[in-house]
Amino acid sequence: MTKGEQTRRKIVEAAAPIFNQRGYEGTSLNDLMEATGLKKGGIYRHFSSKEELAAEAFDYNWGSAREVRLLHLDETANGIEKLKQLIANFIDHRSPIAGGCPILNTAVDADDGNAVLRARVAKALRSWLGRLESIVKEAQQHGEMRQDVDPKTVATLIIASLEGALMMSRLLRSDDALRRVQSHLNRYLEGLVVAW
Repeated sequence: MTKGEQTRRKIVEAAAPIFNQRGYEGTSLNDLMEATGLKKGGIYRHFSSKEELAAEAFDYNWGSAREVRLLHLDETANGIEKLKQLIANFIDHRSPIAGGCPILNTAVDADDGNAVLRARVAKALRSWLGRLESIVKEAQQHGEMRQDVDPKTVATLIIASLEGALMMSRLLRSDDALRRVQSHLNRYLEGLVVAW
């Protein structure tokens, strides 16, 4: 990695939690200069715009969150248990980046005003949905889950429930909504098991 690439990486790492906590509009150039220790020219030597830096910061945030959400998934053989593990990871480990879930934060922040960030978060969400759908399809192929179950519905229900519960938990400063959703989703998943 070149010195320029290392500097670019350090800028992204320093900017990532700021964008995740304050959003695109709420993050000033002064915030970024303070976090990175660079002047405006030093930042713009590596990024053509604040928008480009925000997009890279989102990718970094999502990569960090995704890594935590997928902990121990490959060690779990059963598809239902993989989904339960993913739910537990979401609730117990949260995002390692300050500010919470980058998908939720960036989706709300960029929905109407920033097409670049909106496209990045939509791509991340599609990737997460796809991962869950593939777990469901694999469980069906192995005879662990009923064939009449729609993988897209299961993935959507899990993500929408978790993200909604996370928003409630953050607002109410309590994990109660997350724990209730976890319990409900686990019972729901157990109901999808093939009866022998």
